[in-house]
Amino acid sequence: MKKLIFTIILGSTLAFAANAQIQKGNVMIGANLSNIKFGLDKPNAFTFNISPKAAWFVQDGLAFGGEVNLGLATQKGSGTDISYGISALGRYYGETGANEVVKSSRFFGEATVGVQGYNPSAGGSTNGLGFSFGPGFTYFVTPSIGLEALLKYNGVVGFGSSAYAHNLGLGVGFQIYLPGKSTARKVQKDMN
Repeated sequence: MKKLIFTIILGSTLAFAANAQIQKGNVMIGANLSNIKFGLDKPNAFTFNISPKAAWFVQDGLAFGGEVNLGLATQKGSGTDISYGISALGRYYGETGANEVVKSSRFFGEATVGVQGYNPSAGGSTNGLGFSFGPGFTYFVTPSIGLEALLKYNGVVGFGSSAYAHNLGLGVGFQIYLPGKSTARKVQKDMN
């Protein structure tokens, strides 16, 4: 009987946890990694992109914040390609759907707009207005940590020797969901 009660409490906690992270007032902090490549054969290429981000939930399931993009691609004897950017970020978590696929999970959509650039060692560079959008999937490992996959279309329109650069990227990442002041006060009030 104790095992049954424990299982019910644990299941209820996990079901509530998938909703608790994305409540109004909470904060999301984390990063996505993409395009990771370590070339072991010649020409020994190395590629790596990281996108740290932070956002604040203004409504349940809707967060706004910022993202920084840093990318590096280098190959022995060929030079280094650099990409960069700083953007405003918007993310919306769907109400239902993902929980039917995997418990404690959510589908989301993410979009960014800001200043970005792509400067390859050879070929046309583009620096200017950057934008991206795409769907994602988050699996909440714990009530405050989510692992995610994100497929995004990235574009840069602007100046340089090339007027437009774009790509489709698949990234994996993690997000930490921290309670905001109002959520922390509510939990403290419930504990008393």
